[in-house]
Parts: sequence; structure tokens; C-alpha cells
Amino acid sequence: MPISLIYIILLPLVFYLINKIHALYIYIKNYVIVQKLPGPPRGGIIMGNSAGFGKTAEAVFQSVTQAAKEFYPIYSVYAVHLTSVCILSPEDCELVLSNPIHNEKGFIYKLIQKWLQFGLLTSFGAKWQTRRRILTPAFHFSILQQFVSVFNEQAEQLVETLSEECSKSYVKVNSVLAQFTLKTISETAMGIKLEFKNKKDQAYKKAVHDIGEMFAYRVIHPWCFGEIGNLIFNSSFFKERKTVKILHEFTREVIEEKEKNFVDTDLPKEEHDVYKGKKRLAMLDLLLSAKKNEGIIDNEGIREEVDTFMFEGHDTTTTALSFMLMLLANNKDVQERIYSELVEIFGDLNKKPTYNELQNLKYLERCIKESLRLYPSVFFISRNLGEDLKTASGYLLPKGTQVFVHIYAMHRNPDLYPDPEKFDPDRFLPENCQHRHPYAYIPFSAGSRNCIGQKFAILEMKVVLCAILRKFFLEPVDTPQSIVPIIDIILRTKDEIKVKFVPRD
Repeated sequence: MPISLIYIILLPLVFYLINKIHALYIYIKNYVIVQKLPGPPRGGIIMGNSAGFGKTAEAVFQSVTQAAKEFYPIYSVYAVHLTSVCILSPEDCELVLSNPIHNEKGFIYKLIQKWLQFGLLTSFGAKWQTRRRILTPAFHFSILQQFVSVFNEQAEQLVETLSEECSKSYVKVNSVLAQFTLKTISETAMGIKLEFKNKKDQAYKKAVHDIGEMFAYRVIHPWCFGEIGNLIFNSSFFKERKTVKILHEFTREVIEEKEKNFVDTDLPKEEHDVYKGKKRLAMLDLLLSAKKNEGIIDNEGIREEVDTFMFEGHDTTTTALSFMLMLLANNKDVQERIYSELVEIFGDLNKKPTYNELQNLKYLERCIKESLRLYPSVFFISRNLGEDLKTASGYLLPKGTQVFVHIYAMHRNPDLYPDPEKFDPDRFLPENCQHRHPYAYIPFSAGSRNCIGQKFAILEMKVVLCAILRKFFLEPVDTPQSIVPIIDIILRTKDEIKVKFVPRD
């Protein structure tokens, strides 16, 4: 065999081995550095210091929250071949979230990649920038104004449902609210109406819940992180694939139905061009235009974004509203103050709120912010460091470190929020916010990767809370002390939150 041919065969193999050896060297170096950080004591060679975190979603949530108190402002977690660092101070959060070089999401998001694949939540780099550019106009305030009528219509239907249930001793609010938020995100962002009168719609709602439970199982059992380990050790391996199939088939049908009636419009070159005329441009319109006119996204890319927004646009808002209703039921003075504000702003409470009137509900907005402080729907985010980082407390975190921002714990830091467990909307009065660190409150993340739909979510919450509170007085069943938070894709409770609805005179 000629020498040149041998080189051609062997050189790629040599370069491959060199890269693998270099990657192993970097991993070992980072592992040693991370182990030197504060954190829970080591429990074994395989499980590392995560062994003491417990074996249930409830126990793990309690453990990581307790560790946040004990090891503030930073602690390490390592198990099997995985290492990560939890940061808890707003100063360190700013160092990570404000720097675009750290924009790549952490390995934990790979656990939902079969479902969401590489949509806006999980992608990074040029792909993320392109998708963000396409989708940002869909959440401009001029578009949101036109969504208020949909919110009002669906809120009325929600109130009708609650009226049928209010004779009961309590209502499990998560399921009722999930149907409302799914209908609003599908009609506004997708331009498709869902009625939940068929098995397909109900199956989708259940599949979203099931995929969250499967995610939690894999988080608690790190040997299931990889696909091989997941196949061998996870009894839900095939159920997960079946569930993902249900989710993907649902969104594909949404896209196909929309595409049948799609009216071709040029994808706007300038943001303000989107808002000419009276037609509401749904998010899905923009994606289909980007496919047809620029070729910068294909059918699978559209499905990735529809999956992402169908999930993020309903599940996070459902959770936020559920906690909000529970808090209002337990704080009657706050509830009545909101009602007084509704009377003041609207006069006639049978009148549907307009966009401008909703902007004037300042006290209600402070209540929403305080609820999201106590119960941020996205209670953690994870990033892969793109370069070495020296934390505000003086620790050096090497490039490639998996960093978790524990939002839930930071929002309950008594140094940032005195008496942190108390529900106090006046924390968000302008004079009480002006000296607070800008990264001390991040329920919608922060930096360039902040939540694209945060104004959409706040507006939707205002509409539905107006509709509920003008018709019902809320009485407590569950309390902040009785609910049990658990590890999941988003913040959930072990059991559905229960609230009693009493019709107002």
C-alpha cells in the first residue's frame, strides 16, 4: 500500500483521537476544579455529592433549595460523568446572562430535545439569532393589542367553566387553566382554534404533563441522561417516544391546517412593516413567510418553533396563574384591593377591558410580579460557559462548565427581599425597586436570551385575573405551606393547586 494512502487513512483517525484526548483532559481539569467548590458532601464515587439529594422530585427540589441557603453564593453538584455549578447571587447571574458568549444552553435541555429539538429555547449561535429575528415581531405591542379580544373571549369561557364548578368545595385549577392557556396560545400565536371536544386535543394536554414527569425522572436518575443509559435503566423509554410522537403529530396538524389557508405575504425587512394594516400576523404566519420567501426555515424548523411556543406559551402561564390564584385566596386584603382597582379603572365590570385599560392596572401588575417572584414558572436556567469566568465571589469557573441559575432560591434571598416568604406586592413600587440589583428579579430570564413572550404572558394574566375576580371571591384551600413544589421542566406542585370560588353578589 502506498505511503500516501496510509497517511490519508490514518491522519483522520489520529486527529480524531487527539480531539478525544483533549476533550477528556479538559473534562478532568474542569471536574477537579468544580469539586473544590463549596457544596454538599460527597456520597459516593458514582453519585458524587448528588447522592444526598433524594430519590423523588419533591426531595430533590427541597435539597437543592436547602443547598442554596447553606452554600450561598455558589455550590457544585456532580454525579456519574456530569458536573455543574449553581450560582445564586445577582452579581454572578449578570456575569453569565449578560454575556452572549455564554448563550449556549446547558446539557439539561438535552433531556427535552427529542420533543423541542432545536427551537428558540434550545438552539444557539446563528440558528438562534435567525429564529429570534423571525419571531420577535410577533410579540410587538401593536400585535398584542389585537390579541386582547381573544384573551377576553377565552376568559369568558373560563369563567363559565368555573361557574359550573363553584358549587364544589374546591376546584383543581391547573387543569382548568391549562385548557384556557392552550386555547389562547393556539388562537393568537398559531391562528388556530382549539375546542378540546375531541380526543386529540385532550391527548396533547396530557402528553405535555407526561413529558414533564419523564424529564423529572431522568433528572433524579443521572445514569439515564444518555440515550444508552435511558434505554437500559428507564422503564419509560418507549413511553417517552410515544408521548413525543403525540406532541409532534399534534403540532404538525396545526401547521398543516394553517398552511392550507395561508395567504402569502412578504416577510418584512423592517420590523415596523409588520404592523401596517389591520390584519393580525400570527407567529405561524411569520414562520410560513420565512419559509416561502427567504427559505431560511423548513417544515421541521417550523415544527420546532411551534412545539416550543405551544409548550412555553401555555404551560408556564398555567403555572403562574395557578400560584397567583392560590396567593390571592390566602391574601384577602390584596384580593379586595385588586377588585377596587378594577371598579376604579373599568367602572362597569361587565365591560370587556381594552389594551390601554389593562396597562393602567398598576396594582394588579405588582401582584403578578410578586407572585412570579415567589413562584417563577421557570425556576432555573442552565448555560454552558463559553469562556473562563471569574465569579463576583472570586471563584474561577473554566470554559465548558455547566452553570445553573437557581432563580427560585435567588428570589427568596432575605438580603434581597426582606421577609422573603411574605406576599407583598408593594416590593414592586418604583421607590422600592430603584436600588435593587437589575438581575435580582428574573422570572423571564435576562440578557439577550430573555423570554420573547413575557409581555404576552403578563397581558394574558391580567385579562384572565380581571375576568375571574370580577365574578368570584377566592377562598383558600391550599396554602403556601401546604403545597409541595417538585422538580420538573417548569415549577409544579406534587398535587394540583386547589382554590374555592365563591360567586360575588
